[in-house]
Amino acid sequence: MPLIKANGIDIFYDEFGKATDPAVLLIMGLGTQMVAWSERFCQDIASRGFRVIRFDNRDIGLSQKMTGARRYNLQWAFAKAWLGLPVGSPYTLEDMAADAMGLLDALGIDKAHIVGASMGGMIAQIVAAKYPQRCLSLTSIMSTSGDRKLPLPKREAFAALKGKRPDPQDREALIEFGMKVLRAIGSPGYPTPEPELREAVTRSTARSVHPPGFIRQMLAILANGSRVKLLKTIGTPTLVLHGEADPLVPIEGGRDTARLIEGARLVTIPGWGHDLPRELEPRLAKAIADHAQAADVRMDG
Repeated sequence: MPLIKANGIDIFYDEFGKATDPAVLLIMGLGTQMVAWSERFCQDIASRGFRVIRFDNRDIGLSQKMTGARRYNLQWAFAKAWLGLPVGSPYTLEDMAADAMGLLDALGIDKAHIVGASMGGMIAQIVAAKYPQRCLSLTSIMSTSGDRKLPLPKREAFAALKGKRPDPQDREALIEFGMKVLRAIGSPGYPTPEPELREAVTRSTARSVHPPGFIRQMLAILANGSRVKLLKTIGTPTLVLHGEADPLVPIEGGRDTARLIEGARLVTIPGWGHDLPRELEPRLAKAIADHAQAADVRMDG
């Protein structure tokens, strides 16, 4: 699992499958490391004939941290976004989309199937709109168009996400906090057993803890605002996957995304929240692979 220079920064990634197979690039969400795409999930997609690449976004995990940026008031940024005022951020979702393209460049990959979850879905949407020649297909998972008229997150989920982070040196407090967040945004129909939840959060915490990265990525989301006009320009074959019980990005966000992208196909799953439950991984992997294969056939034809 090496570091590679991409778009002028160091990006940490790994991959599964044959280098000669069509590439699937997985883009993870806000403040979340690439290991949230589990190895079994990646292997499942790879076994269907794809080269699967996952990576840590800038400012998170083992990728380069964007140090030197000034401190930001996140609460004030939320207020400005709510009022429709411009929000400042040290980097943008467009910069993060350029990171993804830089990673493909560094790996010698001309085109890829682009898959993003949550914030990663927003980045994937930008890739499909801004770099259509690089995008074989788009899969937007539990994401949104960013339209301000859409329903807000459920109170409990939003409160957990923006709650005060514990001292980075207090590992047990960090683990408890991480578990609390995942419980609040998770799938009511596919709850993760407590031991499995603790193990996942413990592993992620041991790998990396970087609270400023979460804040800066959140600012990038708030600064990006609505992608309604952008989504209307996308011509890439698109699949939208969304949970009907998502408390953080309500189902309306997925429906709006699919409505705005011409020809997009929407698949919703009852009981699915804002996570990637083990029980749903085979279904989601198959949906992604089937969509990518159909796009490949269409292009060959």
